[in-house]
Amino acid sequence: MSTSDRTYHHGDLLTALLSAAETLLDEGGDGALSLREVARRAGVSPAAAYRHVPDKEALLAKLAARGFAAFGVALGQAAAAAPGVPLDAMGLAYVEFALARPARFRLMFGAITARSKDEALGAARREAFAVLSGVAGSRAASLRAWGLVHGLAMLLLDGALAAEDPMALVREVLTRTAA
Repeated sequence: MSTSDRTYHHGDLLTALLSAAETLLDEGGDGALSLREVARRAGVSPAAAYRHVPDKEALLAKLAARGFAAFGVALGQAAAAAPGVPLDAMGLAYVEFALARPARFRLMFGAITARSKDEALGAARREAFAVLSGVAGSRAASLRAWGLVHGLAMLLLDGALAAEDPMALVREVLTRTAA
């Protein structure tokens, strides 16, 4: 039974639920998410939502997996667009992603998803970082690059690093680090 006046017939209810959850996440962080509200936004009963997502933690894992998939695409596109300096381009894309989607970024790298045993999330995380590792060349270089841009992203998100133009600052840091 639908929670709205219309009958809900959807070929992919899980995608509709995840889209509604992403909107809620962007509006108020993971604290704003509940399966009941996600179901309401998708126009279905909570029971329908529970058939696809058993609990909030599973919902968050699916959202994080979706975030890592988009993140991997963004990193790959940045590297392809700047073959001469792919790590710098990926660093910029990393911070841009974080600043454009702060709640999603925090979810992706937060404690809830770090301890998740969700296989799809683990695979999405590994695929995203395979893009970085493929360009960096070694695990140490990958971790060095990741630590630098993740630190910059978090400092900017938390307001600990004030910058009139955050991306200009990131470009400056990446350029000076490479030199």
